[in-house]
Amino acid sequence: MQAVIMHPVGVEEGIASPAARECIEVEPAEAEMVIARSQALTSVERLGIYSRAYFARLLECLREEFPVLKHALGEEAFDAFAAGYLQRYPSRSYTLVELGTRFPKFLAETRPVVEEGDGFSDDWPDFLIDLATLEQTFNEVFDGPGTEREPLLDPERLQEIPAEEWPDMLLEGARCLRLLALRFPVHRYFTAVRRQESPDLPTRAESYLAVSRRNYVVRHYELSLPAYQILKALLGGEAVGGSIGRAIESAGADTDRLSANLSEWFRDWAAEGFFRTARSRRNDSTTDAC
Repeated sequence: MQAVIMHPVGVEEGIASPAARECIEVEPAEAEMVIARSQALTSVERLGIYSRAYFARLLECLREEFPVLKHALGEEAFDAFAAGYLQRYPSRSYTLVELGTRFPKFLAETRPVVEEGDGFSDDWPDFLIDLATLEQTFNEVFDGPGTEREPLLDPERLQEIPAEEWPDMLLEGARCLRLLALRFPVHRYFTAVRRQESPDLPTRAESYLAVSRRNYVVRHYELSLPAYQILKALLGGEAVGGSIGRAIESAGADTDRLSANLSEWFRDWAAEGFFRTARSRRNDSTTDAC
């Protein structure tokens, strides 16, 4: 019964599926051998009630996971995309936490079509994909491990590291820290909708974000491109010196301003709980959170 009602195409296809026939070898026309019909409904129609209820619940869950995307699309269009998503990527997990993990991927694969006269620009699909990516990241960070029960690197201990040791320091990021490089400043639209506002759609502009959780609250932090490059390199296991070097390469004429911001960035990142430990690659000593 589970294999039948969870089949993304329909009950008859579910009965004929290998998963269902491994349990009971029947054709769709023989369903009454397993499920009795009622006075008003055939066996397949009775199973269809459970199937529709199952997918209606999944659709309701997706609406709850992506309320800002639903606001941007409108409920009817959102439901159409969500139904297509559930057919292409049916739920395979015991937990609904993983239900929407591939929704941004689905939107990128299908790229919603902009019809003439809709009033949307040609890059409207990119906005939707970015918005779904941000919402999915918030969901992932909220449901995953946070910083509430683990020690973090104290900003003061970070400041105590001698200047000559900085280039060789390895900073371990918090497990809930995520970095996003987006084509639209969707975080502003996201915040406004969550405040019950009706914002205009943002114009295209490269945006860089850090998303993390502290005290069970998920927050996002707007980053400059150099700051994003440094954090990305650090989370990838590169030492501080090499991470800063990557940012300097792309800073160009803004190298002086980058140098002036570095101390403030690292202090703020530590204060927000971005790092768990600092370890010297040179002598393998560790600065723990205390």
